[in-house]
Amino acid sequence: MTPLVDRFGRVHDYLRVSVTDKCDLRCIYCMPEEGNEWQPNENLLTFGEIERVVRLFATRGVTKVRLTGGEPLVRPHLDHLVRSLREIDGLQTIALTTNATHLDEHVGALRCAGLDEITVSLDTLQPDRFAEITKRNAFAKVWRGIESALEAGFTPLKMNVVLITGVNDDEVLDFVRLAMRGPIVVRFIEYMPFKDNGWSTARLIGYRDVLAEIKSNFDVEQVPALSAGQVAKEYLVNGIGRIGFVTSMTEDFCSSCSRMRLTSDGCVKSCLHDGAEFPLRDLLRAGATDAELESVIEQSLFGKQAKHAGIGELYQIENRTMIQIGG
Repeated sequence: MTPLVDRFGRVHDYLRVSVTDKCDLRCIYCMPEEGNEWQPNENLLTFGEIERVVRLFATRGVTKVRLTGGEPLVRPHLDHLVRSLREIDGLQTIALTTNATHLDEHVGALRCAGLDEITVSLDTLQPDRFAEITKRNAFAKVWRGIESALEAGFTPLKMNVVLITGVNDDEVLDFVRLAMRGPIVVRFIEYMPFKDNGWSTARLIGYRDVLAEIKSNFDVEQVPALSAGQVAKEYLVNGIGRIGFVTSMTEDFCSSCSRMRLTSDGCVKSCLHDGAEFPLRDLLRAGATDAELESVIEQSLFGKQAKHAGIGELYQIENRTMIQIGG
């Protein structure tokens, strides 16, 4: 087995797979308010094609796959994909990131199929504000999904919270209290710039400011990273609640990045914040050999930079929207 190692010696053992670019929410930081055009179904990789690509990545040392979107649960029969991925040798962890609007309906089937982890994206604990951020009135459905996931044994459940100045930054302590009440790890994510998502430095809240607010109200102790590729900086609050920070903007973690991405339309990306994409779909459908597919994957990896551009340049980079790339 030849591991996926880039020019800077980083070993890549984690693949994020977007199964759709469609979503039933319209979160303000994820997609433009207008002009969204979804991929036609024939452009999306089939489950069989996804399985083949994941199997190929697994032969090169990938041990974790995360299914994303869009909203992955708007794609029918996702549990079938999970079940097929579960059979791949070397794959240790299958995770899912979801907005939880359909989680209550599918969590049982996903658990039976072999899903290991769930992360829920939720940026407010206030129903009215949820409707403002997502343009949909679905807070109750999301909360039912969270409760169902906990009941099904997906603990600890991770919860991603994108903080935006003037939108939800007054709820930091409420989310911390939530983490202290149950088996939920709340992870505060710095607002990242993507095409037409309204990003500005004025709306970015650096993690150190958030951490300072939390420290002024609770006892906080940093927890050592479990692995070299761990993205979130994690802390224990009052000895019982666990929180984390994903600090892509103010303190990047590029030097230990172990991730690659597969978009829903079959492109390989080695960095979320780099516009470079390497298409696999047409090769798959033309009968490409594993060696030919591996060559494309290696090209993507070879082009990966030591780190992504700085805050001043990121919002100017030609890149697809977050929902088109995959969360």
